[in-house]
Amino acid sequence: DSNLWRSAHKNRINMAFKGEDHLDSLPLPVQRMHLIQMDSVQRWMEDLKLMTDCECMCILQSKPISTEKDEENELHLTSQYSTCDNLQLLLKRAWIISTELTRIAQKLEKNRWQRVHSMTVRVNCHVRSMINEYNSLTRNSSEEMHQYEKLLIDKCSEFTAFTERCIQTEDEHILKSMKSCINETLTTIAQYFGQLIELVLTHEAQVKLSDSVYITEPAISSLFSLTQEGAHLCRIIAKEGGVVALFKICRQDCFRCLYPQTLRTLASICCVEEGMHQLEKVDGILCLADILTDNTHSEATHAEAAAVIAQITSPHLTFTQHLSSFLENMEEILTALVKLCQDASSGEVFLLASAALANITFFDTMACEILLQLNATRILLSACSDKHVVDTPYSRDQVVTILANMSVLDQSSSEIIRGNGVQLLLEMLFERSSSGNSAEVAACERVQQKSAVTLARLSRDPEVADEAIKLSCIPRLIKLCRSPTERNNSDSVLVACLVALRRLAVMSPDALEESDFQQLVKPRLVDSFLLCTNMEESFV
Repeated sequence: DSNLWRSAHKNRINMAFKGEDHLDSLPLPVQRMHLIQMDSVQRWMEDLKLMTDCECMCILQSKPISTEKDEENELHLTSQYSTCDNLQLLLKRAWIISTELTRIAQKLEKNRWQRVHSMTVRVNCHVRSMINEYNSLTRNSSEEMHQYEKLLIDKCSEFTAFTERCIQTEDEHILKSMKSCINETLTTIAQYFGQLIELVLTHEAQVKLSDSVYITEPAISSLFSLTQEGAHLCRIIAKEGGVVALFKICRQDCFRCLYPQTLRTLASICCVEEGMHQLEKVDGILCLADILTDNTHSEATHAEAAAVIAQITSPHLTFTQHLSSFLENMEEILTALVKLCQDASSGEVFLLASAALANITFFDTMACEILLQLNATRILLSACSDKHVVDTPYSRDQVVTILANMSVLDQSSSEIIRGNGVQLLLEMLFERSSSGNSAEVAACERVQQKSAVTLARLSRDPEVADEAIKLSCIPRLIKLCRSPTERNNSDSVLVACLVALRRLAVMSPDALEESDFQQLVKPRLVDSFLLCTNMEESFV
């Protein structure tokens, strides 16, 4: 690319000075004035900075900066970077190109032709660099990929020529007529670019899957790394048979040592609908149930199988309705997950198992009845007293989710009282983040909200309501309603606390002061909500 650039500009210089050999004999000021009047030289001088900047940028991004000898650098370049590193480099370059194309469209709308041209030159350089980088690092790229590379480069060159002609004229009619052509060219470039990236990603997925045929830990690890690059790659992997290949591994005892990593990769792929469809086709639910109920497997394998279950039953997914085979194996899966919670040796194992249980209680109402028969309430409440196992707000979020969903059953109240569950729910109303991390703060809000919801549901039982009043749940609920900082300004926590407070006030109206009753209980719920959201805290 640099040789072509130098050759092109050398021709421009020759054309600029053609027939002007007498310049050397003129005085220096006259020479300068003559040069300034020459449009081709002016254009070359204006373009030069842009072209050299882009070239320098491409060179710097392609070469490592190191104090070592050149020969050693070359060795590191071929051995140091994995295919995943190459892919990340490609995706970074693709993101830059995509962003630049969007910005070109924006500048084009405003008729800022000089900026459009300079950005077009920059995109041209990025496209060529991306293609050269990828071809130097990949293997056996397809003929179709090469065709799209050529189409994209040609169209980018055409685009640059178009925009260059635009900055050479000031005629509004000509610019207006050329603008539609430029828009069409820009659209075509975006299409070619998108199709090329799709082919590249598909190629990378195929390479990883062909490597995984040898079923080595690095091959599966490499495939897992690929799934972390986003949902689009997960879709491609699923379409190329990734789910089928991974379940083949999970059905062979000779690869038991690879089960945890294989299942972790499956969980990542199943975040997309294509992965879920493939899982259903290969009876993946039955395979997961077999792994979970097989006591000869390691805890790590059971935990990763639980992670796959948690993923495919997530209430946030809209495409779980086709998992008909899950209902057939649900009781076995729930039994194994409850046992995994009971025997969990670490917080991570408990979190994965309890997350799967929590999602299943959303997935089907019958799950709550099965959990009640399995004494899941007692096991979960007991686990919460072990700070080594239930050690984060995320774990407590899963536990209180299960309790909230089970509390719709009348039989659950006696189990929760026997397990000292009301005391635990009160403690959860005090849940606060220790780190200030946004994800942890959000988890704490969910814990507060769901514990209030569970209290409200359980308080229809007079025995539970009496226990909650004795443990001073009402003052805490009032504090959460009146103090925005206590609930981290969360409206969902406020609504849940108002509902729980009203339910307890029915059972024991004397437990509230008159002002609290008048403001938080007597008005309509929406009026109390508006009153609490408009309260200003006193810092005196």
